[in-house]
Amino acid sequence: MALYEHVFLARQDLSQQQVDALVENYKGIITAGGGSVGRVENWGLKSLTYRVKKNRKAYYTLMDITAPAEAIKEMERQQGLSEDVLRFMTIKVEKHEEGASAMMQKREERSERGFGDRGDRPRGGFGDRDRGPRSFGDRDGGDRGPRRPREEAAGASE
Repeated sequence: MALYEHVFLARQDLSQQQVDALVENYKGIITAGGGSVGRVENWGLKSLTYRVKKNRKAYYTLMDITAPAEAIKEMERQQGLSEDVLRFMTIKVEKHEEGASAMMQKREERSERGFGDRGDRPRGGFGDRDRGPRSFGDRDGGDRGPRRPREEAAGASE
């Protein structure tokens, strides 16, 4: 059987108990299909980058699954039909991660592992490009010639 990581987003107006009920329902589908569900992580209610089906937030849940492809297809079919599930994604992996996922680790632990560490990036984000002064030519007219006062420009068009 293949190994999968599955993440789904549930609507923001559900309670945590309803999200847990969804997880139990999908666990039942996987076990009925001959598979098993390992780690389940509830990442909580998080803001979405953009609105999805009129929702600005969603409950994120990660599941580690060992199952045949048919069981995964049935679970995804059920999630596609459910109005409570906004989005889902299943990825086939070589092996499941040990311990907590990157989303569940504390910020300090992530920086020790290299997540969010920007030490190798140049300051400013533009490499070694010289930014110099930001002038757009001489402000007193430069090579464009003298400027006409507004009264003359308005009177010349009449």
